[in-house]
Amino acid sequence: MKFVADKAIPFLEGLFDPYGVEVVFKDGRAIAREDLMDAEVLITRTRTRCDARLLEGTGIRMIATATIGTDHIDLPWCAEHGIAIASAPGCNAGGVMDYVFSSLYGIASRKAIRLEGVPFGIIGVGHVGKKVEQMARKLGFELLLNDPPRAAAEGPDGFCSLDYLLSHAGIVTLHTPLSDETRGMADASFFAKMRPETIFINASRGEVVDEDALLEAMPKLGAVCLDTWCNEPNINLRLMDRVDIATPHVAGYSYQGKQNGTAAVVRAIARRYGFDALIDWFPATGGPEDEAIYLDVQGKNQGEVAALFQYNYPVFTDDFMFRLDPGGFERIRAAYHYRREFYI
Repeated sequence: MKFVADKAIPFLEGLFDPYGVEVVFKDGRAIAREDLMDAEVLITRTRTRCDARLLEGTGIRMIATATIGTDHIDLPWCAEHGIAIASAPGCNAGGVMDYVFSSLYGIASRKAIRLEGVPFGIIGVGHVGKKVEQMARKLGFELLLNDPPRAAAEGPDGFCSLDYLLSHAGIVTLHTPLSDETRGMADASFFAKMRPETIFINASRGEVVDEDALLEAMPKLGAVCLDTWCNEPNINLRLMDRVDIATPHVAGYSYQGKQNGTAAVVRAIARRYGFDALIDWFPATGGPEDEAIYLDVQGKNQGEVAALFQYNYPVFTDDFMFRLDPGGFERIRAAYHYRREFYI
């Protein structure tokens, strides 16, 4: 049996050897149809577009993606052709949460913005949004939550409309999946409804934002932080020059996130193929990197909390390195040193 795997997915080396599986590791963007002709499983990330052009006529029967989202996979086509899909929902939620708050408090410190009493708006309260919500509550923020699917399923209590959130929040952070409904949702009308001096953060998918509309709105906004971009890795350099924090889609690049993502796909493969010893597998090293770090923010002022967050995730270092080499989007991601998650 043969598997093809994105070489950037950690912890896979030698894992399937006891089952007689040959694993061929390739750069995700370089995986081609000919690589898959005699392969059974494709283990991937967002950098491999899994559609008919790649998969037609190959031996692939399962795609396991070590990512929260599946927008890089043509799900209807795969269903029609009997290809099973496994993903890793929520795997990097903790890392993205850390990114949001390190960025938020970092921006606030740099621009002398007081966060006390500022309503905190979360658009998309799924795996990641829930984590952001939990930390925001612990930090004492008033929360505005927008998630139409959850509101429809659970009832409207605790949720608000998008228009209400945009017109009342002083912080807006996006955590929606990319779909036909969310593509380009942050458009000119979206930004026009925002309060002046709002802090805007996007660490979901770049295509959720109309970047031209964001550029037009920036004089009105208090600060902008972007981790995800349209047309990655060929990002809009004019936009990069104008935002307060720019990073190359690394918000979820925590050590725990990578452990969770790889574990999810390995377990899914193990269940499908009867690899019993791997059904509960987790890539623990036994070292301190396996554990997230608890931060005690009790009684600390905004500046002290900001310093604590920055010490544990110095997001401005990621911003600086990216600005030095914006063309190195993929190189920076490939060489990224996974950070330990923190929580409060």
